[in-house]
Amino acid sequence: MDGSNSGFNRIYRRFLNLLRPLEGLGPLGLRLFLGPIFILAGFNKLGSIEDVAAWFGNPDWGLGLPAPVLLAWLAALTEFLGGIALVLGLGVRLAVIPLMFTMAVAAVTAHWQYGWHALPEQTLMMPWEWRKDLIEEALVRKEKAVELLKEHGNYAWLTEAGNFTVLKNGIEFAATYFLMLLALLFTGGGRFVSLDYWVARRRGLLES
Repeated sequence: MDGSNSGFNRIYRRFLNLLRPLEGLGPLGLRLFLGPIFILAGFNKLGSIEDVAAWFGNPDWGLGLPAPVLLAWLAALTEFLGGIALVLGLGVRLAVIPLMFTMAVAAVTAHWQYGWHALPEQTLMMPWEWRKDLIEEALVRKEKAVELLKEHGNYAWLTEAGNFTVLKNGIEFAATYFLMLLALLFTGGGRFVSLDYWVARRRGLLES
């Protein structure tokens, strides 16, 4: 039994040694996935900062947040500059903290009332979904929209690039981005594949 365990341990250690040179690929994938999303989101906010501030501050059709102009600029710059930092792998652990805060605020203020799911597909329904009523209502509206499009439009052409759906707008995407950023907080930008790694190595803070 001990010999069997010893053999397995040796094989597993070799497996881990094979993975070690490639361990930066996971953080790199997260960075390259998230970076462009935040860059685009921040760029769009910067291009319409007055509209963003109005939405942040208006209590009737917006979020009703205090200091909306300040918050709009903070959100826009956090996303834009944070996204650039993620792509470059520079200051990753520092950049993800305000990005995580931004995602948490977005989830609570803009998406929480719509539940968990971003899309109202019952096949994807999680047991912790707290707005199942919205899923049912969205599906009814989707069916009605499809009926109208089939009756009055060229449905084959309209759905050539994908089927229609109704956005439920829950916290799913914000929560997913938050968890991906959380992973980067602990892994950093990645071995060999981030500027952080090479800066730290040059300063003698890392082994080769």
